[in-house]
Amino acid sequence: METLLIIDYGSQYNQLIARRVREAKVFSEIVPPDHPIEEIRKKQVKGIILSGGPASVYQKGAPKLDLRLLELGVPVLGICYGMQALTHYLGGKVQKASHREYGRAEMVLGAKPGALFRGIPKKSTTWMSHGDHVARLPQGFSRTATTANTEMAAMEHTQRRIYGVQFHPEVAHTDYGAKLIDNFITICGYKRTWNMQNFIHEMCERIRRQVGKDKVILGLSGGVDSSVAAALLSKAIGRQLTCIFVNNGLLRKDETEQVRKAFQGKFDFNLDIVDAEKQFMKALKGVTDPERKRKIIGHEFIWAFDREAKRIKGARYLAQGTLYPDVIESKSAFGGPTAVIKSHHNVGGLPDKMKLKLVEPLRELFKDEVRELGRTLGLPKELVGRHPFPGPGLAVRVLGEVTKERCDILREADARYIEEIRRAGLYDKIWQAFAVLLPVRSVGVMGDERTYDNVVALRAVTSVDGMTADWYDMPKEVLGRASNRIINEVKGVNRVCYDVSSKPPATIEWE
Repeated sequence: METLLIIDYGSQYNQLIARRVREAKVFSEIVPPDHPIEEIRKKQVKGIILSGGPASVYQKGAPKLDLRLLELGVPVLGICYGMQALTHYLGGKVQKASHREYGRAEMVLGAKPGALFRGIPKKSTTWMSHGDHVARLPQGFSRTATTANTEMAAMEHTQRRIYGVQFHPEVAHTDYGAKLIDNFITICGYKRTWNMQNFIHEMCERIRRQVGKDKVILGLSGGVDSSVAAALLSKAIGRQLTCIFVNNGLLRKDETEQVRKAFQGKFDFNLDIVDAEKQFMKALKGVTDPERKRKIIGHEFIWAFDREAKRIKGARYLAQGTLYPDVIESKSAFGGPTAVIKSHHNVGGLPDKMKLKLVEPLRELFKDEVRELGRTLGLPKELVGRHPFPGPGLAVRVLGEVTKERCDILREADARYIEEIRRAGLYDKIWQAFAVLLPVRSVGVMGDERTYDNVVALRAVTSVDGMTADWYDMPKEVLGRASNRIINEVKGVNRVCYDVSSKPPATIEWE
């Protein structure tokens, strides 16, 4: 299969590069900087992109560029750190910039910008994120673009087909970023034949090679990620798969019955439903730190599956619906220096001596791609279109200590909020909406009597891939109905607030 190779230097945007490449119907693969050159030579690599990253090329321990990549005879595009790495290792000079450049910047193309900028206006907006800059180009390179603060905003070696851009074309904030990447793909000569059917075929083959004839268990929550993972695994290995639904007491209202109705007898796998609410509540008693919550829940899930696996003869693997945003926020997906934002229960909470090996068929995908995969696999619209739900469930929406009573309050509040959003026809316009129970109480007046009860915050955001998000401008009348119902119908709540924070600087979830 024709492949575009992406060298991961630790940027939190690097998977966006793969996303843009896949949108152009080209298969992409992300590998670390030290990936064996012998393995690369075995692939049908027709182009290479060097990603951005937080390091400085001149610092000790900075990720290196294997110059043998430039001897493969295929076009190479360096983005941000990737451009600086090309410069540094080819004899140019990179140094700390006198003015750091973050955010939007107007790019001006040179007199001969070359094929990489074909169809892009002379002036356009780009997205910058760098503290170093190229002070001197390597021999044979020419400058192709500038900004007010960056003299070498782009460079090119025409004969060797090596390109560099200091900005990030992979992010939506760069006006013609997708066009630039598309131009690079054209330069590489790809046939553009890759699609989701190809992904299904490739992943099914990969799953079969990994698990052989062993059995696999998967934690089925009823959410989009685990449901699509189950459908894909079912297609790959059929009855070798057992899906385990764990009622951990941290689920949405009536979720156990919804899962039973949606899956039992309708898919080619075994379905076990386990009641573990007491186990989880006991483990979480007195815990308020969000990172500890996530770690504990991760451990409890794994141990629960480990125990269940003992009843399933031949079970050697645990499948999870881990997505790339989960991975990139928890740690660098491929061992690079990406900063940890928060741990995810299915990424950062795994015990060192877990007896089951992991299968993560969705690990390279974003949420919208998972939805597309689900539709391709034939899953119903109402299931594929469901809002994301975090692995730790209500534990990261009940701020402070997690108890059954507090989860019950949040369950009821959340259900009414979602009902009002659906009633207004807004559910499919929103990426994610949910209620949060705050660790504070407020004074209120109900029936001429003083109350001192809980505060609920409502959250709704729009997004494409979960990496960035804007708060949703909820109609006043919808908020009013939701607030009125929650306060009047949910015992223990006397105040409702609405969250108007975007990501960044906030995350989508509160914990």
